[in-house]
Amino acid sequence: MKTFVPQAVPLADAGHRYSPYACRHAVLATMHGKEEAIAPVLRDRLGLIVSSAPDIDTDALGTFTGEIPRAGTIREAAIAKARLGMKATGLPIGLASEGSYGPHPQIPFVPGGVELMVLVDDMRGIVVSEHLIEDAPVFGHGYVVAGDDVTPILDRLGFPAHALIVKPAESEGGAGNIHKGLRDRTALELAVMSAKAQSDDGRALIQTDMRAHMNPTRMATLGRLASALAERLSALCPACRTPGYGQVDVEIGLPCEWCGTPSLMVRHRVFGCVACPHRENRPRGDGLTKADPGHCPLCNP
Repeated sequence: MKTFVPQAVPLADAGHRYSPYACRHAVLATMHGKEEAIAPVLRDRLGLIVSSAPDIDTDALGTFTGEIPRAGTIREAAIAKARLGMKATGLPIGLASEGSYGPHPQIPFVPGGVELMVLVDDMRGIVVSEHLIEDAPVFGHGYVVAGDDVTPILDRLGFPAHALIVKPAESEGGAGNIHKGLRDRTALELAVMSAKAQSDDGRALIQTDMRAHMNPTRMATLGRLASALAERLSALCPACRTPGYGQVDVEIGLPCEWCGTPSLMVRHRVFGCVACPHRENRPRGDGLTKADPGHCPLCNP
């Protein structure tokens, strides 16, 4: 791989700011085509040249279908992926993303997801991460038994644009075949028949395949997340000029509109540096300065 001498160049899409990553190379650790959504954004916004690492097995760090459980937090898993790519290529800058889908973290009774992306920069000794909450993922599952029409489940799960996984609903010790990446109706129905035969209770489980190259909705989410990460990497610390300055915490205690007592609502957003101790409080993004009394422990005990 050709080595480029780093230089600061103005980028129109980054508001003519000078990018600390212009003409640098980074490796994206993925087996699932994420570079399609991520690489163009980071190239256009930062001048960072992103390529995927050949012959790495990110599934060894965890799979959506659970055959290999993910170790540690979502951030730790993403960092481990990035370092896997860095080790394979020898590059000092690595990227990776990790997703977690299930019940929405804020809204009851609806599905949701958290996507996190990290940039590991061993030149500067920093790790920069950004995340977003996906409010409308194509994510779900359904069970079928003999005689069931699978069409309602397929329609709900966005088939065939979104690929599906079929496996036995119940099997001792997790035995039974797992059929992934299904986008053909005939192949899916054959997989359902096989899964029902292998299941202890005669049911097949149909679920969304959440690998990025099998789920276009998730792929689009990764593009939006890459844009957010690029924005953060464009922000330099006011104290030490390290890239990656952004929100690191929140301060609770927005005063009650009636009595002034600190509520359970966010009062400030805390911005900080990934390299030095510099911190600052900033107002809430929505401009709210007083809390509804319903959130006050005194007015609404």
